[in-house]
Amino acid sequence: MSDIIQLLPDSVANQIAAGEVIQRPASVVKELVENALDAGATEIVIHAKEAGKTLIMISDNGSGMSPTDARMAFERHATSKINSANDLFHIRTMGFRGEALASIAAIADVELKTKRTEDEVGTFIHIIGSEVKKQEAVASTNGTSFTIKNLFFNVPARRKFLKAATTELKHIIYEIQRIAIPNPGIKISFFHNNSPLYELPKTNYRKRIVDVFGKSINQSLVPVKEETSLLKIHGFVGQPKYARKTAGEQFFFVNGRFIRHPYFHKAVMQAYEKLLPADTFPSYFLFFELDPANIDINVHPTKTEIKFENDRAIWQIIHAAVRESLGKHNVVPSIDFDQNGNIDIPVPKKDSSGVSFPEIRVNPSYNPFDTEKSAVSFGNKEFRTGKANLDHWEDLYKEAENEAPPKNRQIHFGSGNSDDLYGQSKEQYTGKKILQLKQRYILTPVKSGLMVIDQKRAHERILFEKFMEVLKSDSVASQQQLFPQTVELNPADAELLKSILSELLSLGFDIREFGKNTFIISGTPGVLDVSSPELIIEKLLEEYKNSPLDARKKAREQIAVSLAKASALDYGTYLKPEEVDRLIDNLFACSTPNFSPDGKKVLTIIQTEDIEKSFSR
Repeated sequence: MSDIIQLLPDSVANQIAAGEVIQRPASVVKELVENALDAGATEIVIHAKEAGKTLIMISDNGSGMSPTDARMAFERHATSKINSANDLFHIRTMGFRGEALASIAAIADVELKTKRTEDEVGTFIHIIGSEVKKQEAVASTNGTSFTIKNLFFNVPARRKFLKAATTELKHIIYEIQRIAIPNPGIKISFFHNNSPLYELPKTNYRKRIVDVFGKSINQSLVPVKEETSLLKIHGFVGQPKYARKTAGEQFFFVNGRFIRHPYFHKAVMQAYEKLLPADTFPSYFLFFELDPANIDINVHPTKTEIKFENDRAIWQIIHAAVRESLGKHNVVPSIDFDQNGNIDIPVPKKDSSGVSFPEIRVNPSYNPFDTEKSAVSFGNKEFRTGKANLDHWEDLYKEAENEAPPKNRQIHFGSGNSDDLYGQSKEQYTGKKILQLKQRYILTPVKSGLMVIDQKRAHERILFEKFMEVLKSDSVASQQQLFPQTVELNPADAELLKSILSELLSLGFDIREFGKNTFIISGTPGVLDVSSPELIIEKLLEEYKNSPLDARKKAREQIAVSLAKASALDYGTYLKPEEVDRLIDNLFACSTPNFSPDGKKVLTIIQTEDIEKSFSR
């Protein structure tokens, strides 16, 4: 029997490596920009077309390469960062494995121009599918320029699994953010389809964060700084009141490298304990500096996961540093003992005639054995005891019944033009036996037991079906805002909003662009009672970004789902009995009342038998 084990050809091995390192266009951007940083670049320009599927161009003013190095760079495991295995434990550069260029060249049409300062001419190399087509000397500026065309042209199965352009662009923007934030001293520009999305000048850390995420984030940033023998921490965390419903602005950087670390994330979240609204995430941008010998970054192909030698100790340091910063900036309630040694203690005057002493009042006629009538007076109130009071026990609840409802946001059924959404009827509560539990669930008895309804999911279902009706008819009344609102978005959200703008206009929004990444909201759907259009748009984009749906043919449905979730009443909203009544009626008028638009259970019924069993033990 002949031997069956053989070495893979380099071209196949490179394609396999590409599957680990180059997952999408954003991976190409990450690897090449990191190479530019390692080359000492102070200016990096990125161009992409069709979210990088057809073209990616990255140029820098770094050190450049010699003709020999330029050719060697495309070989597998060719690197200038490592000479021995021991070097793996002292890595401070971004790239070090030498797989990136070989992997990219295996699955794309690649052109390279590079020149060192000391060279008179530069080097041009053209490679397609790992095959070198040309190498020659050319006139070139100092630095390096890559042009990547037709990514995955020879791996159609991989190209097929690329997402829509908006999704792939979002991933490119995320990678640029992860590189731009820890490198504020580097000028970075990003153009998509020749439109500038980022033009980030050299600056400091705080200004770079503001440049990346917009001016609105500046007011929420709380500085963090801590130095220990193990590591140094600096950066910013967001104030709890600016926390968002979905994750997205949480960043850890170790020696300038972005990492994911769920364990350290818990340290930050626990520092916000009892400070955050339910189901919200604070922003944080934390930079760690520590000895590379105490970490192992060679545990994942994309190098976003790192092992720490003392992760438990680091957890404690992170938690304490964030908690201390929140306390210093009056975010955490605390007792302030710093009174400069001066404590105001009232001193009685020599003439103390104005001082009143406590008075003890006694009812000398009180008889504890008198069960017919007796009363005890305290101040201006009289409390009766005994049998006579049994006829008036209801009075104990009158004051509670007359109390105002909790000061939570109320949902206004039937306001504006929303009669068709919440029902034409505006009659008072019909008397159904209902209870709102913890301003989250609605309880009502049914024939088989007790029905429990999730009020937020129920409202999402009602809104979703209404929006779908509107989208089918392509006609809806827009309610104009008395004072149009201006909303500034980060580039990723701005591009996303542009991509769904036509559908939002069909739903009744009146939104138009107003400068770079800025939009004016002049009108909202008449079927909604919107007090804050800006908040609705921000929540809509967050919901849309995190929706599992991605197919173009389902885009309209996806927008309807996202808008319903963004517009539905929040947990903790007090509902009047007639509002609960109408919510239930409209829920069961829906075609699918049992499930929310994203497939979650809206209601459940606790069977009478189950209730009886719980009392039989």
